[in-house]
Amino acid sequence: MNLLMVIFGLVAILGAFGTYQAFKEKNLLSLLFNLGTFAIFGFFTVMTILNQGYPPSLH
Repeated sequence: MNLLMVIFGLVAILGAFGTYQAFKEKNLLSLLFNLGTFAIFGFFTVMTILNQGYPPSLH
């Protein structure tokens, strides 16, 4: 689960960069998808860290 959390965190960061880029270019569809990606993957990453701790406990 630790590596999956890192990958999802990186996807959330890329979603944030994509959101900023889409906002600069005024691309509404891209803004919607990037913001959704940032919100979903970011929420999952933060809640996994809060629930299991970092580094995650095995039991």
